[in-house]
Amino acid sequence: MLRGIDVSSYQSSSFDTDGLSFVFIKATEGRSYVNSKLGAQTKTARDGDCVVGFYHFLWPGHITAQAEYFVSKAPEKSGDILAVDWETTGDGTHASNSEKDRFIRKVKELRPHHRVILYCNRNFWLNIDTTSYAGDGLWIADYVTAGKPRIKAKWRFHQYSSSPHDKNVAKFDSRADLRDWATP
Repeated sequence: MLRGIDVSSYQSSSFDTDGLSFVFIKATEGRSYVNSKLGAQTKTARDGDCVVGFYHFLWPGHITAQAEYFVSKAPEKSGDILAVDWETTGDGTHASNSEKDRFIRKVKELRPHHRVILYCNRNFWLNIDTTSYAGDGLWIADYVTAGKPRIKAKWRFHQYSSSPHDKNVAKFDSRADLRDWATP
C-alpha cells in the first residue's frame, strides 16, 4: 500500500513529502471559498513527485454551481485526481445523497479526463449513502489500522489518522500503478 496525506489551509505549505506517494489538497468549499495555500501546497506536492488530488467540501444546494466553481479553481494537470468531500458542514447540515451523486457526475462531465472520487467517513457511507455511488473510487475515513477500514465496499484510499496531518493509504502496488490509474 502507498502512503499519502491530505492538507488544507490549516496545514503548512512546506510539508514533508518524503515517503509519500500522493497528496490530496483542499481546493474549494461551497461557492466562494478557495484554499489560500492551494498554489504553494500544490507546488510542494508536485516537487515531491507525488500524485496530486484536489477536493471540494460540498455544501447542500447549488450543486452545478459548486461543481463549476471547483473545476474553475482546482489546478488541471493530467493525472490529477478530483474528489468531493461529503460530510457534515459547519452549520450541522450536509448535502443529500442525490446531491453528492449529482456533484460527482457534473465534475466528471466538466473534467472527463480526470478520476473523480468520493471522500466520506464510515458513518456517511454506511448510514447516509443510499446509492453506493463513489464515481471512480471511494476514499473512506475510518480511524482504525491503516488499510483496514470497517466497510465491505471496495475502496481506493483510506484515511486512518489525523495527527499531525490526515494520514492515508492507497490500495495500489506502486506509485506507477497509481499514476496509471489516475490518468484514464
